[in-house]
Amino acid sequence: MSDAETRIVVVGASLAGLRGAESLRRSGFTGHLTIVGAEPHRPYDRPPLSKGVLTGEVGADATALPNLVDLDADWRFGTPATRLDRARRTVTVETGEALPYDRLLIATGASARTWPDAAQGRFAGVHTLRGRDDADALRRDLAAGPKHVLVIGGGFIGCDVAASCRTLDLPVTLVETGPTLLAGVLGAHLGAVVEALHAHRGVTIRSGTKVVALEDDGTGRVVRARLADGTAIPADVVVVALGAVRNTGWLSGSGLSFDAGGLDCDADGDALDEDGRPDPRIVAAGDVARFPHPLYPGKPIALEHWGHAVAQGVRAGRRLAGLPEAPYAEVPAFWSSQGGITIKSVGLTAGADGLVIARGDPKEGRFLAVYGREGRCIAAVAFDCARWLPAYAERIAARAPFPPEPGGVDAGPMRVLPPAFPEPADEDAA
Repeated sequence: MSDAETRIVVVGASLAGLRGAESLRRSGFTGHLTIVGAEPHRPYDRPPLSKGVLTGEVGADATALPNLVDLDADWRFGTPATRLDRARRTVTVETGEALPYDRLLIATGASARTWPDAAQGRFAGVHTLRGRDDADALRRDLAAGPKHVLVIGGGFIGCDVAASCRTLDLPVTLVETGPTLLAGVLGAHLGAVVEALHAHRGVTIRSGTKVVALEDDGTGRVVRARLADGTAIPADVVVVALGAVRNTGWLSGSGLSFDAGGLDCDADGDALDEDGRPDPRIVAAGDVARFPHPLYPGKPIALEHWGHAVAQGVRAGRRLAGLPEAPYAEVPAFWSSQGGITIKSVGLTAGADGLVIARGDPKEGRFLAVYGREGRCIAAVAFDCARWLPAYAERIAARAPFPPEPGGVDAGPMRVLPPAFPEPADEDAA
């Protein structure tokens, strides 16, 4: 079959899907290209949704991603994929149409984890935040001037929403089951720094407790939340920020290996079947892909980072175009703005057995922490001092010893601290 006759389908009109499609065209692919999107919108940027869109600084419709090349694609918006038949090589969409493919890129991303009680989750005023329509609906409720906003979950999205509420001068309470905000990612030591930043801006924080129920006013509008300690918090807007689940349900019956944590892939990015064998016709990229990373051996990882979606999407497009590609080994990178402080990280903190403050001082709000595991550097997190970060990204990629030696880019003696990560919580916990 000639290249011009080849049919490639991209499932997921996401950042990873868009950059993957562009990479295909840049790599010389001239065949038929179909891009399937579950949402009715063209690919858009997600980071502004929990920040500028909520505060009204950016319109939800102003978040569209630019097309960097002419794709000449058949776009299918608002038509989520419902079935993959690998024997017939077809992707069925919600309309019932079966789209044939010769090669397939899966970039279906993730969805917000919903409130565990579905009836309570449908109360008016209860929101999740993942997509553009979610952000637009929440923005309207916040613009109406609620008396009190409750955010359930102290991860990055929960912290972003709380910060946006304070920018709007809205009263907000943030409830987190862990010992501090962001303890699951940063550990309790640095999580306490983030918590202090938000508290200083006027966020009421309830760490170490759990929301057990949402209650309405009898007409279906939320009015309060009940906590595990027996107390109640009034709330006319509730944001459920309990993390994400990968969009893999449509793969049921495909024979591929997947669960709510992602679609399993090999080091080349090829999707694995239930027996662990790669399907060379199918690659995955972005949030949905779970893959082995050479810097983090043990179990495969799935990342929700913006830069990762771009890099892995570009790589997937080149691979589908038949170009040789080395196994994906980019050092993960992430950034967020919390309480007026920009937090940037490289590497992954999971599994760290120690951390050191390598530069600056947490008391002054500008510092850099390095995380280690089994004697090597695995991650670094910078609070308002990103200029120091590239040197540590190089150390992580080089598997440099931990703790890093003082001198050079580091200064002064460094005391190794336990990261103080909380024990894994029940996924239904708030």
